[in-house]
Parts: sequence; C-alpha cells; structure tokens
Amino acid sequence: MITTRISLKEAMLYEPINDKKIRCNLCARRCTITNGGTGFCLVRKNENGKLYSLNYAKACSVQIDPIGKKPLMHFHPGATVMSIAAVGCNFRCQFCDNWEISQEKTIRGEHFPPEEVVKATRENNCQGISYTYTEPTIFFEYAYDTAKLAKQVGFFNTFVTNGYMTPEAVKTIAPHLDAATVDFKGGGDPEFYMKFSSVPSVEPIFASLREMKRQDIHVEVTNLVVPKLGDSLEKIRELATWIKDNLGKETAFHLLRFHPNYQLTTIPATSIETLEKAWKIAHETGLEYVYIGNVFGHKYENTYCPNCNELLIKRFGFEIIKWNIDKNMRCPACGHNIPIKGELHPSGASYPYALF
Repeated sequence: MITTRISLKEAMLYEPINDKKIRCNLCARRCTITNGGTGFCLVRKNENGKLYSLNYAKACSVQIDPIGKKPLMHFHPGATVMSIAAVGCNFRCQFCDNWEISQEKTIRGEHFPPEEVVKATRENNCQGISYTYTEPTIFFEYAYDTAKLAKQVGFFNTFVTNGYMTPEAVKTIAPHLDAATVDFKGGGDPEFYMKFSSVPSVEPIFASLREMKRQDIHVEVTNLVVPKLGDSLEKIRELATWIKDNLGKETAFHLLRFHPNYQLTTIPATSIETLEKAWKIAHETGLEYVYIGNVFGHKYENTYCPNCNELLIKRFGFEIIKWNIDKNMRCPACGHNIPIKGELHPSGASYPYALF
C-alpha cells in the first residue's frame, strides 16, 4: 500500500543564513529557502531554520534491472541491480520519461528504509543498487544511507543522474558510489537546457563530472538527441571533445534516441540517420567507445576493440549475447586492454521487473 505519511529526516549539505533562512548546498541551484518553504525540488523543506528531506525512505519505484539499462556498458557487465527512486527532481524537462514521479508534487511512496533495500537486493540475487528514475541527488540522504550499508556487505552502488550537483555532494557520496551515468540532453546546449529543462547553467554538470573523475568514480555519459530542438551535430562534437579531454578517450559515450513523451509529444523519434551521423562525429573526436542507445539490434550497441576493430561484446538491448574478451579484460585478437571495471555476470537479467 502506498502511504503519504511524511517522515522528516534532517538534510545533509545545508547552512544557516539569517532569520531562519538556509542555503541548500546539495544541487547546483543552491536554493535559499525561507522558514516554512521548500527548495526548487519541492522535497527539501525549511522547518525553523533546519532543512529536512521529505522523501526519505519513501520509494515511489522499485525494480530489478539489468545494468545495461542504466546504461552502463563498461561496469560489471551483465549484472542485475536493485533500482530505487523517490519523488522529486531539480529539473523540469518537458520530455521526461518518468514525469509521473519526477514532477510529482505530493510526497508519496512505499516505506522502504535502507536496511530493507539492502535485504531485498540480497534476496533478489542482485549485485548492486542503482539510484535512478528520478534524480538521486534529490533523495540524497536516502541514497547515502543505503549506499553506505550496501558497500559494507559487498554490493556496488550507481547513480543515474543529470549531474547537476555540487562538488560537495560528489565528495560526500564518493566513498560509497562506484559508478555514475551522467545524462546530458541536447548536446549540453545551454539554450536547450534553459528552454526545455528550466536549468540556468550547464557549467555545474561539467564541474561535477570533473569531481567524479578526481574521486575515481566510474563514469559513463549519455546524450539525448532531440530532433529539431537538440540535435546539433556541432554541439555533439563539442561535448564529445570535452569528454575526451577531461574524462579520457576510453570513457563510454551513449547517444540516445529520443521518443516523444510528456509535453513534447509532437516531436518525432530521432532518425537512425541522425544518430549515425552523431556517432561518426563523436568517434572522430577520438572517443574510443561511442554507442547508440534505444535502438535494439543496432551495430553500435556493440563494443569493438579500438585498436583492431574486433567485435568484443555483442548486445541486443540490455542483453549480452556474445562475450569475446579474455579473463584479463583484453582483446583476444590483439591484446589491447579494454577498460571494463568489474567482472562479467553471465546470469544477469535480460528484462526488468518491478517489485512495487
């Protein structure tokens, strides 16, 4: 049964200002919140000069997923993850796939505390936990406490995030966070972010990516290619170049096909031709692992050796159907080292299923 009871949990990463005002230092908006008010995310409230998380341990979605769905291609391939989310977001994307929960204004969810999440992870034979579907930064305390417990018993933790968090937030979660998928939209174009996601600046995303790199968090980057509005090939070139120069040429870069949703239902799905042009441009910058996502069966779902072009991992959607890398994570044809963190999990789930 879904409950609307609000459990107050004092928030992390905030500071008092004056007259019971506080500044939240969790996401890059750094909201100044007056007494009785909430931040832009609507789930962090100032009560008499203290900031509280309203969505702590209130899971609005819980599902078992293959890790390829995140997508993470170079991290524990084939693994299954316990995926959890709580309501709220610091973006207002007009094309959001999960708008029913990310833009929810009512604090709702099933009571699912950290110790129960870890227990369910074990009982469902998962290898890790993913904080996803909405923005994990916005349920930071819930994710932090869960991730800390999970690491203690040997599970890994991953974020699927818009990256709009402060460096302080990255440093705080880093000891317990193993990997992150950072999702760009529209090639990182500032005008696109402002118009379609109500985000005033994209620079904090790049800052948090640099901090993740410093903290040795495995990072993969996605970019949603939105036809007509956010499909500039020049912006994709700029983003791919930044990734290569700042994160490394071995960083996986996923170009995702857009499907009409939420408030952008009149925009068509991204054409395969556009995605392939984007792939070519990103690859030409020197990035060694560029993928096309949301197009099951496409040849660029696969992993190829950047040295000799040997097919190393053949995929269909979230499923690995051929593994051709030796036990030392090297190409069997030329011996080139392939930057995959963690081991292959051949028993991984092919399809997601919901717990509640």
